[in-house]
Amino acid sequence: MKFVLIFGPQAVGKMTVGQELANITGLKLFHNHMTIDLVSSFFDYSTKEGKRLVHLFRQEIFEEVSKSNLYGVIFTYVWAFNLRSDWDYVNQVSQLFESRGGTVYFVELEADLNERLERNKSPHRLEHKPTKRNIEWSEDDLKQSMEKYRLNSLEGEILYANYIKINNTNLSAEEVAKVVKERFHL
Repeated sequence: MKFVLIFGPQAVGKMTVGQELANITGLKLFHNHMTIDLVSSFFDYSTKEGKRLVHLFRQEIFEEVSKSNLYGVIFTYVWAFNLRSDWDYVNQVSQLFESRGGTVYFVELEADLNERLERNKSPHRLEHKPTKRNIEWSEDDLKQSMEKYRLNSLEGEILYANYIKINNTNLSAEEVAKVVKERFHL
């Protein structure tokens, strides 16, 4: 079982890279908005109920996938490095897969702010993420997150063996997916 965690700030290209990686590897994609958008039909993600349901759905899917015969899964996540709870969550999910014989791969994406602001408005993103269709709100949320959280790691901060950091400002999702596939022999 392979568990590929693609992380980075909003609109960096996690889902799009995940889609391309799934296409060339046979891994299944579970992007973070699959649960956020489901729950948002009932509760805003920022509420206690919304967060609880998103966490519950994700945990149940991880449990079943980690016990399955699937080749593996790709999960996308916005990791706030200045929050201990995010570190704990990443470790907990990683340990779940590792405890069942899986291998975890960490793929960090980073891109310039102007590129991310453009990607935030892309038709592809908006098609797959209904909660991002209010561009004004989404752009404001992206900028506020940068002020509140550190969404990319510092050099030497990530110590996992299977880790790669890619600046994809000027790379296509296909190019990034190929790098990840080759690097980790997926």
